[in-house]
Amino acid sequence: MASVITLLTDYGLEDGYVAACHGVIAGIAPQARVIDVCHLIPSGDVRRGAAVLAQTIPYLPPGIHIGAVDPGAGGARRAVAIEAGGRVFIGPDNGLLSWAVHASGGARLAYEIRNEKHFLRPASPTFPGRDVLSPVAGRLCGGLPLADLGPEVPVERLVVLPEPTSLLRDGSVEGEVVSVDRYGNTQLSIAAGDLYALGVRVGDTLGVWLGRRQLSLPYRETYAAVPPGELVAFADSAGLIAIAVNSGDAAQRLGLPPGAHVRLSPTP
Repeated sequence: MASVITLLTDYGLEDGYVAACHGVIAGIAPQARVIDVCHLIPSGDVRRGAAVLAQTIPYLPPGIHIGAVDPGAGGARRAVAIEAGGRVFIGPDNGLLSWAVHASGGARLAYEIRNEKHFLRPASPTFPGRDVLSPVAGRLCGGLPLADLGPEVPVERLVVLPEPTSLLRDGSVEGEVVSVDRYGNTQLSIAAGDLYALGVRVGDTLGVWLGRRQLSLPYRETYAAVPPGELVAFADSAGLIAIAVNSGDAAQRLGLPPGAHVRLSPTP
């Protein structure tokens, strides 16, 4: 029986939406510990939500993990419950959960959440996080079998977001911006190990290509290793390369939205 429920949403903190979800869970599973992963995902940004959840899941205890970021909320998109690595992920079948499921070892079983007897009644069509996902999480925490939620879904039919990729070739590595955090730091799909394979070490200078633009950036251990206002590249806490401005916004300065193509190489 799980005793932890986690919440990741794009609800923000200005309204009572998050508190309502907490309240529903507390009313059904008062023994559960609720951990807020993030509620400041940009509205409808499934990719950012997927990245945050996947990079946080290794540090969360096993439990029920709710993801509620869905620009199609209130439409025909199904909600699913996915068992992976001893965890259960519940949310819209729009790819939001897919990277975290992969990080947990891959989906073992999945069910469509369709059995309305486990929902709040009446259920609002525009607030499934409160009326569907939260009560279902509470009931699962209390021992409800996954199979009681609805029909089984073949795991190969679950929606999966394309994984961010990196490619080593011709003495450089190509990747993309995975996400941009609230500080404007741009996280790339390029791992620190990719740079190491190219012979790049902390203290070196990186060649950075952003479309037709070329920059030279210091590669350091942290953004604080350069003066305020200066650009820097470093390996972040997820082991991925990030481009930042010390006390500034790299995404805004460089015009780097999620998905933007980036190429890195050692400089002579």
